[in-house]
Amino acid sequence: MDDKMFDLLEKMYIEMQELKQDMATKQDISNMATKQDISNMATKQDISNMATRQDIVRLEDKMDINFKALYDGYTLTYEKLSALEDKVDKLSIKVENQNVEIKVIKAAK
Repeated sequence: MDDKMFDLLEKMYIEMQELKQDMATKQDISNMATKQDISNMATKQDISNMATRQDIVRLEDKMDINFKALYDGYTLTYEKLSALEDKVDKLSIKVENQNVEIKVIKAAK
């Protein structure tokens, strides 16, 4: 009878040790993700909606082309503005000369 009791206790001890190994410790549980952590994780849809490197390169190329076009437009506008300023300066000189001529003509009368 003692042998049977001893065998039974031994089996129970072995089973308890197996259960103990299968059970998580406090440290294991503290390292597990919480419901909030899981809900904050990105889903497959979120990941598929994210930009890929190819998308970024494509956008950079498009921005580069647009930037060049804007810079060309700026340069052209600046050149035209400079040309118009030169014309206005020439016209101002002509008007001043004509004002002087008019004063001379009025003074001669």
